[in-house]
Amino acid sequence: MKAENIFVSDFDGTITQHDFYSLVTKAFPEILQHNDWSNYEEGKITHFEALKNIFARLNCPEKMLIEITNKMIFPPNFTNDVDTLKQNGWDLTIASAGCDWYIKKLLGANLNKLTLYTNPGTYSPESGLTMTRADIGKFSSINIGVNKLAIVEDALHRYQNVAFAGDGRPDLESALRVPAERRFATGWLAQKLTSLGEAYIPFQDWSEIIPQLIKGTK
Repeated sequence: MKAENIFVSDFDGTITQHDFYSLVTKAFPEILQHNDWSNYEEGKITHFEALKNIFARLNCPEKMLIEITNKMIFPPNFTNDVDTLKQNGWDLTIASAGCDWYIKKLLGANLNKLTLYTNPGTYSPESGLTMTRADIGKFSSINIGVNKLAIVEDALHRYQNVAFAGDGRPDLESALRVPAERRFATGWLAQKLTSLGEAYIPFQDWSEIIPQLIKGTK
């Protein structure tokens, strides 16, 4: 028998207001001279390789990276949001192509209440932020480290209702696999879905999604 409900969500730019990548390249614009992101957009390297290269160039004090992490604007009511989801029969999975070094700092004790799939990372002043590709079996991805589509496909087999929220290129396939009434999008993803003529529910603040999910399954 299938479990009831699961919400699969991206992290950077979806749960948070800003991407870690965007903030570090703004703080250290010289990183962009290496063209890692443009090389990814042109198909020369993978999404994972682009972020790995960018993060490895962050040879700065850890304190500075923590300050940048805090500027991502994490939902102030996130703990209550997660508890509300649980109380109403919703499991939460975060699937991120980013790095657990900053994601875990923001999630804190909430890690015990959800499932997190992302790329491991370690920091040192000498080597910067070192990100390694996630080793999570069938949920691994050469391109972005974490295969979000495989996570959503698995959820569709195990749960009656699957919702997805995202904002970027790596989220498109996953968003298209869930019903439009449980497809939440912002940023690039919202623009792309609009151009494809695909329905979705727009959002500005991740916390806006929670009451809509609960209302939709009552």
